[in-house]
Amino acid sequence: MLVNNWRAIIKHAWSIRFMVLALLCIIIEPIYTFVAATWVAKNVYIQLAMSAITGLLAVAAIIARIFVQQKVSGDLNGKPPSEG
Repeated sequence: MLVNNWRAIIKHAWSIRFMVLALLCIIIEPIYTFVAATWVAKNVYIQLAMSAITGLLAVAAIIARIFVQQKVSGDLNGKPPSEG
């Protein structure tokens, strides 16, 4: 079941933004590995950096999910947040 302000959450929630960035890193990593294996020698440091960035973005998404964001927190003093 979706929350009432799901569109505002998708637009403004930092947790969603961090998860999208983590998803992009997850998608880019195998593409880079394929290209590196095909054209150039593999660089372990770049693979390590991609994995570290993905992990850090996932942790940031978890942390962002815990903190209240005023625009998308749901109920503020009995009133719904303004969407805009």
